[in-house]
Amino acid sequence: MNITQTIILALIEGLTEFLPVSSTGHLILASSAMKIHEDEFVKTFEIFIQLGAILAIALMYIKRFFQGMKIYAKLFVAFIPTAIVGFFAYDFIKSYLFNPIVVSLSLIIGGIILIWIDKKVISKESEVESLVDIPFRNAFYIGLMQCLSMIPGTSRAAATIIGGVFNKLDKKQATEFSFLLAIPTMIAATGYDLFKTSINFNNQEIVMLTLGLATAFVSAWFAVKIFLRIVENYGFKHFGYYRIIIGLLFLYIMA
Repeated sequence: MNITQTIILALIEGLTEFLPVSSTGHLILASSAMKIHEDEFVKTFEIFIQLGAILAIALMYIKRFFQGMKIYAKLFVAFIPTAIVGFFAYDFIKSYLFNPIVVSLSLIIGGIILIWIDKKVISKESEVESLVDIPFRNAFYIGLMQCLSMIPGTSRAAATIIGGVFNKLDKKQATEFSFLLAIPTMIAATGYDLFKTSINFNNQEIVMLTLGLATAFVSAWFAVKIFLRIVENYGFKHFGYYRIIIGLLFLYIMA
């Protein structure tokens, strides 16, 4: 992997991590398209740059975490299903599901669901005043939906947003809850991945990791800002169309 590919992958990570289009799926497809050999460093790089995206959302919503303990409790309950399923299914998922075919099919199916969901919730109003008021049971159900995102191409953001709009939240609240839930989920997943990785980095690799982290941070910051505006004004359907097009395109290329 060269410097140009480093920047491209980090941009993809930052731009797609919090959008309902699957960052993992896009990284797998991009790496395949650029014929990047998936050695241990590349795998570690794709995990490490997620920290840049996490930092962007953490700083953007930092005030939310100083408004009391309620939000921590709701996020913890939502995180429990993913922690349990992820711990036991980690090896199976990494071994059998991380391939372009699974990603492409997941993108297409998820795109169809997003378009359908958008029509169902276009005028839906929230049943709670703020995110801290969401019942624990509903937070848990959103967490269950997040488990689906372990299938590459599904999208953690898409799964949690869909879970949110079916659990008392309007589309903006569901999107913001998805952002907040991403912080503990991604920290745990990234930390676990890095813990299982034993690799010593040379100077060039350290430069690539640093560049990737910074690029993912900046691109994620702007992506989230733009995404919120799109959701408020246009909903989710355009992301559904995009997923279907990308999924079909890569199925055609690989045929």
